[in-house]
Amino acid sequence: MGNTAYSLGKTLLKVESVTLEYDGRPILKNVNAEVRDVIVPGRIQGQVVGFLGPSGCGKTSLFRIIAGLNEPTSGRVTVNGLDRPVRAGEVGVVAQSYPLFEHRTVMSNLMLAAQQKESSASAAKDKVMSYLREFELEDKYNLYPAQLSGGQRQRCAIIQQILCSEHFLLMDEPFSGLDLLMLEKTCELIAKVANMDELNTIIVVTHDVTAACSVADHIWLMGRDTDAAGNKVPGSRIMKEYNLIDMDLCWHPGIITSSKFTEFVREVKEDFRKL
Repeated sequence: MGNTAYSLGKTLLKVESVTLEYDGRPILKNVNAEVRDVIVPGRIQGQVVGFLGPSGCGKTSLFRIIAGLNEPTSGRVTVNGLDRPVRAGEVGVVAQSYPLFEHRTVMSNLMLAAQQKESSASAAKDKVMSYLREFELEDKYNLYPAQLSGGQRQRCAIIQQILCSEHFLLMDEPFSGLDLLMLEKTCELIAKVANMDELNTIIVVTHDVTAACSVADHIWLMGRDTDAAGNKVPGSRIMKEYNLIDMDLCWHPGIITSSKFTEFVREVKEDFRKL
């Protein structure tokens, strides 16, 4: 198989010393993380980060801060190297329910998103149709969300957020409730979206360790520190990061069937249980 040659380019997204408190109680404490452009010679290679952590550890709070929907008590999140905190709309959010306007057609839903970025209706329509073709939804443009399958609705929600935010997507539990076939298709879809542009960055928030490891090039594991007595102390942070590229565990067809991958998933699950 062999390790794929790569280098790291500019910082695309950075979480800098983020702390969040409610009524004086820390929810997040000095959270630091970074996503850099992964450069692979001869091909377009986007970034996929799997974001794992036990329930109640503050993943949703950090999710909303990264999306620019909430402000931290201190620290900041920046994107594209800009020297200011991220703003709402710069990072797209694909919610678990794939929300779309039910009274609007697929085309109408996507046009609303495209017109936020494009200078003319014709340019917006051209961009929407390009994405519909790319995601094999061209014949669904005149349907309403209720007429779509779950997979089609997910693809529409992803297109909607790409049109709004361009390069950054946060996906909330995209594997929840899926059978094995749909889970595999969703992993393929995430990889496809990431690799549509060199700067595309997808952060997948999930409880599914195996699915996260199968689609990501990096994993963030969030949890809380313990005191001298072994008790969890308030305030979560990124406790551990895994680089699957250096481990030669991504970008290879069939890697998830290897014993090396199975052992890695077992390691991550064990680390997860300790949090």
